[in-house]
Amino acid sequence: MKNFLRPLLVLFVALTVVTGLIYPAVVTAISQAAFSRQANGSLIERDGKAVGSEIIGQQFDAPQYFWGRLSATTPNPYNAGSSSGSNLGPTNPALVDEVKGRLAALHDADPGNDAPVPVDLVTSSASGLDPEISPAAAAYQIARVAKARGMTVQQVEALVAQATAGRQFGVLGEPRVNVLKLNLALDAAKG
Repeated sequence: MKNFLRPLLVLFVALTVVTGLIYPAVVTAISQAAFSRQANGSLIERDGKAVGSEIIGQQFDAPQYFWGRLSATTPNPYNAGSSSGSNLGPTNPALVDEVKGRLAALHDADPGNDAPVPVDLVTSSASGLDPEISPAAAAYQIARVAKARGMTVQQVEALVAQATAGRQFGVLGEPRVNVLKLNLALDAAKG
């Protein structure tokens, strides 16, 4: 038994040091050297203070701001520590109620808007943390935001166009608008 115990303990300690200390230290050093901004959360700063992350959504529900996708995280919205989808199917009454509630909130915030509501404004993403919306979802909200801010529709449209990112490498994904960046641009425009 002693002949087996010593090699097992040595192997256990060696693997613990390699996989638990050395490997994480090397990966952290490489990520900090090569991708420092991303490794530290892709934070967006204003006046020297972090106001959010480029890759984690935030809740906006005031009429003068663009609204993002719903968050499925619990107990708080956009909680990166509990990222998950809702796992609710299209016929689940809880999902139907959630969509009806968001439709009502959108209608109450902009009662004159009869345009079809883009699906990404009434559903959550798979992670529940999506920081981006489609250009159609941004366009749906332009009149409400312009009115609430006392800006022209054209001014807000121009900010949306500036905040719209195309497909990655020209072919991957869909065009998208980062909600936090757009809302910060709106705040800066009204200065």
